[in-house]
Amino acid sequence: MMLAQSLAFAVLLQVAPPATTAPPPAPAEVRKAFYALLDRPKVPLDVTVDKTEKISGGLVLEQFDFATEETDDGHVERVPALLIRPDDQGVKHPAVIVLHGTGGNKEGLRTWMTDLATRGIIGIAIDARYHGDRAYGARGSDAYVAAITRAWRSPSREKQRHPFYYDTCWDLWRTVDYLETRGDVDPKRIGMFGISMGGIETWLAASVDERIAVAVPAIAVQSFQWSLENGQWQGRARTIAGSHQAAAKDLGEPEVNARVCRTLWDKVIPGILGPYDCPSMIRLFAGRPLLILNGELDPNCPLGGAERAFAAAEAAYKKADASDRLRINVAKGVGHTVTADQRKEMLDWFVRWLKP
Repeated sequence: MMLAQSLAFAVLLQVAPPATTAPPPAPAEVRKAFYALLDRPKVPLDVTVDKTEKISGGLVLEQFDFATEETDDGHVERVPALLIRPDDQGVKHPAVIVLHGTGGNKEGLRTWMTDLATRGIIGIAIDARYHGDRAYGARGSDAYVAAITRAWRSPSREKQRHPFYYDTCWDLWRTVDYLETRGDVDPKRIGMFGISMGGIETWLAASVDERIAVAVPAIAVQSFQWSLENGQWQGRARTIAGSHQAAAKDLGEPEVNARVCRTLWDKVIPGILGPYDCPSMIRLFAGRPLLILNGELDPNCPLGGAERAFAAAEAAYKKADASDRLRINVAKGVGHTVTADQRKEMLDWFVRWLKP
């Protein structure tokens, strides 16, 4: 990132007290600093359509990609996308961006988008960085883990990439830019839904981008700081085990431990233990409809840390006199999965708040 952006972020971290001793910076400060951390020159979207075809249920599937940024070495980063919409003309619809989890891809979200489209809501899914068609032939999360390891070993914080969640947030903001160009999308009725990694990207990206009118992070709300304070970092570390193991080796630790997690996270997702942790970021939603879906026994999102974020959200929504726009659903006895009842609630939530 540019030096000015890095300095702006550094200043915020210097004034941000630990989450356990004082409240985080004001929402406006957090929003401004997160944008500054990720900001980079935009390039024209340059949309390339691969195919458009009618599918069952009176729906249309579109497959395409668009440009999101040009890197320092001249590479133009392109985002592969899949969109499912009602087969009608001249009608503006709401749209929901749907995000996959670690090791997933946009194709795996087709049924979720179909469920939305049959309710009159356009569904669009993208491949996250180093996933799906952006994995360069690697399987599952291998390319993602390799990219995070490279970022960890980058000698320069200013020039390193942020493949662990953050760079995909930039792509999500550009996806909103794209949706705003479509004649069949109402730009005032755009939502976002993500599962696991995609849910974390939802509360990161959608919290600061007020063009997202409605959000549903699923099995993703948590507190990275709480997990370190309470010795429950293991589930999160396992999601990208290879990168944590590489960091442990580089730090001279015999195995992955809390020190390894803290040091790795500070480097590759700076601020996630402070102003960009979920209890801080989730306050930025206040006033917009937000449905949180978690599991009581989720090892990746331990309930104690999730409850810290729930409390922050409840306080912010109460202050905004918008408690009716916040709903928290913790599935009893459930681990890291979205239940059928939660899936139905997600669909009903988008219909309630996005449909006219």
